Amino acid sequence: MNSAEIRQSFLDFFKSKGHTIVPSASLMPESPNLLFTNAGMNQFVPYFLGERPAPYKRAADTQKCIRAGGKHNDLEDVGFDTYHHTFFEMLGNWSFGDYFKKDAINWAWELLTDVWKFPKERLYATVYQPGAGDPAAFDQEAYDLWADVFKKAGLDPKVHIHTGGKKDNFWMMGETGPCGPCSELHIDLTEKGDTRGALINKDSPYCIEIWNLVFMQFNAQADGSFVPLKNNHVDTGMGFERVAGVMATTKNFTDFLQPPSNYNSDLFTDLFEAVSSMSGHVYGATLPANRDDMSGEEMKDCIFRVLADHIRTLSFAIADGILPGNEGRNYVLRRILRRAVMWGKRLNLPKGFFARLVDPLVKKMAPFFPELEKRREIILKVIANEEAAFERTLERGLALLDRITAQEDEISGEQAFVLYDTFGFPLDLTALIARERGVKLDETGFEAEMQKQRARARAAQKKTVITVADGEDEAAATQFTGYDRANLSNFSTKLLAVAPGKKDEAFLVFVQTPFYAEMGGQLGDTGTATFGEKTVKILDTLKDEAGRYLHKISAKDAAGIEGGADAVLNVDLPRRLGIERHHTATHLLHWALRKVLGDHVRQAGSLVTDTHLRFDFNHFEPLTDAQISEVETLVNGRVLENRPVNWSVMPFDQKPADCIAFFGEKYGALVRVLGIDGVGSELCGGNHVEMTGEIGSFKIVQQSAIAAGTRRIEAVAGMSAFELLSGRFAQVQRMADALSTKPQDVEARLKALEKDRAQLEKDIRALQQKDAAAQIDSLLLASFKAKDLSWVVAKAQVSNPQDLRALSSQIEKQIGEGVVILASVFAPDKVSVLAACSKAAIEKGYQAGKIVAQLCGELGGKGGGKPDFAMGGGKDTDKLESVFKNFIDSLNS
Repeated sequence: MNSAEIRQSFLDFFKSKGHTIVPSASLMPESPNLLFTNAGMNQFVPYFLGERPAPYKRAADTQKCIRAGGKHNDLEDVGFDTYHHTFFEMLGNWSFGDYFKKDAINWAWELLTDVWKFPKERLYATVYQPGAGDPAAFDQEAYDLWADVFKKAGLDPKVHIHTGGKKDNFWMMGETGPCGPCSELHIDLTEKGDTRGALINKDSPYCIEIWNLVFMQFNAQADGSFVPLKNNHVDTGMGFERVAGVMATTKNFTDFLQPPSNYNSDLFTDLFEAVSSMSGHVYGATLPANRDDMSGEEMKDCIFRVLADHIRTLSFAIADGILPGNEGRNYVLRRILRRAVMWGKRLNLPKGFFARLVDPLVKKMAPFFPELEKRREIILKVIANEEAAFERTLERGLALLDRITAQEDEISGEQAFVLYDTFGFPLDLTALIARERGVKLDETGFEAEMQKQRARARAAQKKTVITVADGEDEAAATQFTGYDRANLSNFSTKLLAVAPGKKDEAFLVFVQTPFYAEMGGQLGDTGTATFGEKTVKILDTLKDEAGRYLHKISAKDAAGIEGGADAVLNVDLPRRLGIERHHTATHLLHWALRKVLGDHVRQAGSLVTDTHLRFDFNHFEPLTDAQISEVETLVNGRVLENRPVNWSVMPFDQKPADCIAFFGEKYGALVRVLGIDGVGSELCGGNHVEMTGEIGSFKIVQQSAIAAGTRRIEAVAGMSAFELLSGRFAQVQRMADALSTKPQDVEARLKALEKDRAQLEKDIRALQQKDAAAQIDSLLLASFKAKDLSWVVAKAQVSNPQDLRALSSQIEKQIGEGVVILASVFAPDKVSVLAACSKAAIEKGYQAGKIVAQLCGELGGKGGGKPDFAMGGGKDTDKLESVFKNFIDSLNS
């Protein structure tokens, strides 16, 4: 069987068992804490949780999945073995409170052995046997069912049934919620097939788990207990690539001499042929005995697997609207694409080779996943553009790597990260090149750098580079003296140059400056520069790539100022102190968020001004009111304790082991380490208070979501916080005065007023309904007979159109077969008209929609609807009586 036949036979089999075949969900997950859809059960979670009723009792599907990044990350292993993939399909069948273990087990066995002809003697099942501290009891029911299966097949259950603990045989959705024991099916792929299950869960390619049957029968409680679910569910997952690989490798179970590999199936052979046609190499299916020391043949085959896997991931993701980019899942895709291109270069593949793999992939998979063909052009365009952009970066990265390995005997973690972050070199390829050139690689240092930065910041913090006039002196980086507050006022220095900017601006470059240049989210300083008798305003401070601080002034003020002049600089001190308060508060906020939410919280961007701060961070859900309160309490606690804030400059590799970094910064050989007593240390080149007490107070203003999985907090500190709280206090006092109560009683007073209002509205509503009902008798008295039908054509007094409808319904019940036409005026230029026709009236040719259209047209409006009921409106309210009279007269004519 080829892959398409296997997939279809799986779906056909479960369709024959009464399952609804559902399409694969998008790779863009609904859950905010997932990068990608990574399991077949993702789309069914609301059903298992009872959030939505399942539209079917039984379902089966093949689900597109990506596991790269986050908890499930197979990226770095792809290519080096035969079973890891970043993209794969998961075949599954599901029961939502319908069948349970007996049918799930028997059908799994039937499909494998009767339909697909798996050798029964090579199959093994595992059942749950709790270890010490594990939940629930031994899954005797599953064991007995499997024992019966194997006995009927003439096999010994004691040999073919194995047990496992919580790690392998108990599935949980999370710390709480639906969970239960599971049974795994494994196949022995050794030459003789006589291991008696000894290789189960031993990470051997010769004994592969092909199907996991999860039996959801418990609900994990917050207190650690497990209670039975009201309805039991079945959730199964089968690795499609594994099954296809097994059947291809063994030639439908006739040859067990070849090493098993998922990549032997026709899912990959077409892609391998495309790579071969471009490279002149042929896939040989070899595997590296040691990934750190691969032969040329092993490396070549590794590259084939990387390219085939990665083009599948990129194509399917783009087809589902997930594009390579600088953040989150988008950045994961960019990494995967760059990893593929880098590895492809080892085969001397031509520029643009990766995009050429799209067509064979689409041709292979589009018959079942038509979205690939539908979005083929965008897939090609996105991959081609990304590949071309990376090609331009790649040459510079290779040049840098050449310089490093020529001059040094080790690639530092910082250098490896620059290669990774700036030039797209995956670490495994940098490691390979390092080994080939006989130099070491600091992988531990690289991993430390990964925790500090994310490439998303590079684009977000990119600044316009302003080129200063040529000259030896101008080429020197500006010395920053602004960490010492004594230098913020009356600082003497010398002007190096005046650089032109846009038509209305210019930039001053000094030998030294206390003005901080905008970096790391902190705004640049403002202030004044005095040259003899002339003082000019410095509007902003920037930094160019050469390290020169550029002090922005107006072009008009630049007149008469020349390089070489003595200058006295004064930083706007109140503004700088406000910035320092908010910057240190940002660090405290980061620390508090990690304490409250967990250490997964990482900065994803920031803005520090003198009046407020903005902090972006990764988190999968909004903070609760209690969490916000806890964060504020932690920050203000450290402020009130007046903890010392210290900083020191040291070599990057000597920084404290627990030192963390804010988002997106670039660090050199020497780094500035900021330490806050009782909080920890971070790398930061910005300006800060000397004692946390200087912050004064801290208040979160609001939180919001700026992207899936990324939150934003806006907060104020110091005088800004005081002004906010003072304003809110005064506002509450004014409310209290208006409500004739005390400020502390405002909330209770408002609740009481809300309750009173609700009761008044209820009473008014009751009176309106009573009044409307009282009209029924008078309206019935106005009824008449015409055309063998009962008719009510009258004006009613109601408060809204909905009451008009209710009134009509009551009249219809009492007049029997006939027509009800009511109208009510709600404003001088607004009248609503309603018509309702019984079945007999419709049979006689009267239709509510046509009646309303006619009457509303005569009233300067429009309306319509179904034959039995319709509503409309008009604006000529003064014509209502004559329009109704004419209509009644027409019935009697």
